[in-house]
Amino acid sequence: MDTTGTGTAARTSAALPAATHVAIVGAGPTGLALAVTLAEAGIECVLLDKLAEGANTSRAGVVHARTLEVLDTLGASRPLIERGLIVDRFTVRDGRRTLARMRFAGLPTPHPYTLLVPQYETEAVLLERLRALGGDVHRPYEVTGATQDDDGVTLTMATGETLRARYAVGADGMHSAVREAAGIGFTGSAYPQSFVLADVTMDWAPGRDEVSLNFHGDGLVVVAPLPQDRYRVVAIADEAPGNPDAAYVQALLDARAPGQARVTSVVWGSHFRVHHRVADAYRAGRLLLAGDAAHVHSPAGGQGMNTGIQDGYALGRALAEDRLDSYEATRRPVALRVVAFTDRMTRVATTRRAPARALRDLLLPLVSRIPAVRTRLTTELAELNYR
Repeated sequence: MDTTGTGTAARTSAALPAATHVAIVGAGPTGLALAVTLAEAGIECVLLDKLAEGANTSRAGVVHARTLEVLDTLGASRPLIERGLIVDRFTVRDGRRTLARMRFAGLPTPHPYTLLVPQYETEAVLLERLRALGGDVHRPYEVTGATQDDDGVTLTMATGETLRARYAVGADGMHSAVREAAGIGFTGSAYPQSFVLADVTMDWAPGRDEVSLNFHGDGLVVVAPLPQDRYRVVAIADEAPGNPDAAYVQALLDARAPGQARVTSVVWGSHFRVHHRVADAYRAGRLLLAGDAAHVHSPAGGQGMNTGIQDGYALGRALAEDRLDSYEATRRPVALRVVAFTDRMTRVATTRRAPARALRDLLLPLVSRIPAVRTRLTTELAELNYR
């Protein structure tokens, strides 16, 4: 278990106010980005989270170019870049064979790369920025109900306390209490496979200059470098253990990337199921959704946290500029596109039919040599189409 200090530790929360303009439920990256955006615009908000302190472990580890552009605007990109690892190459392999190699250099952005950094660092930087603007997170407050009327929303806590707000935003994840209270459907389904995630120390032959997606008949495995000489390993595993150890990760990599890894320790690990779902609406009256409360999808490409941070920023600007009706019209199509893109990536990577794998491995090296195709793929991964 990683016990690295993150800057997200709880400090004594001020008493819960009776009312605010915007109540935000969930202090992950989405909720924090929304709170910072509102604070910069001078709009009163209260950010609630049910945990007593921020988590020191997390699944997201990639910050893409478009998200860094948003963080530029919020005054949070520089300290995050200082905590992360800059990588500008994405490589697709089948065993030792390189099928495609794509670079982010040359993309039309101030950040032509991907930043590898654990999610808790992203949360810590956003929280520091929020505190610098006079805000904070109120913990631990679990929202159990939300009712709305013509003038606002009343949130009820597990403690029985209430908070009145003009608007309430659910940034509280896939099992969102706000989405449930709003009666908004969450259309989609789950992938049949489970995924295993582990942050490890290891010797990795491809090195620390790339993110590597490795195809295999048993399922894909993604290896990405992280700061502090660590690597993030994400893999499909039909029977993934709850707490993968070094022997398990070593065996997995031996099977799918033979001779390329020597695992020395597991810092943190977990397993999870993946859904692909999008909320049927992003707003029901004065209740709104953002981040995983509005969309969940495959981890392929590292799109989830990035899309959520961009949701938070877009919603904050919409609230500040009194154009709330534009939020869903702008962001829900992005979620649909991200879900479709990551689903295609997952299905291509996870096919187990030998003829389909052979055709994939034949065509990918050919099409990836076409400059327009490479640019289109890297632009989509960097989320630069979503400005």
